[in-house]
Amino acid sequence: MGAPTGNNNAAKAKVWTAAIERALANRSRIDQKDALDSLAEKLLAKCDEADLGALKELGDRLEGKPGQAIDLGSDPNRPVITKLVREIVRPKHQDG
Repeated sequence: MGAPTGNNNAAKAKVWTAAIERALANRSRIDQKDALDSLAEKLLAKCDEADLGALKELGDRLEGKPGQAIDLGSDPNRPVITKLVREIVRPKHQDG
C-alpha cells in the first residue's frame, strides 16, 4: 500500500542524501574515497567501543534492515499469519 497523496516523507529523506553527495562532489575522486574510508574506520572504532547506534548501523549496512514486525494483537478471532508472500501480478492484455 502506498503513501497517501501529498505525503512528502520520501522527499525529505533525499535532502540529507543530496547534501552528502554535494559534499563528496566538492572533493576529488581520491579525496572522496579517502573520506569514505575514514568514516568507515570511525564507524568500526565506535563498534569496538560497543556503541549501540554504530553496531546497529553496521548490521543494517552488512545484512540489511530487519523486516517490519506485524502485530496481530491477542485477538483469538484473528487468524495468525504464518507466511507472507509478495507477488506482482500483471493483468493480461485483452485485444479489442
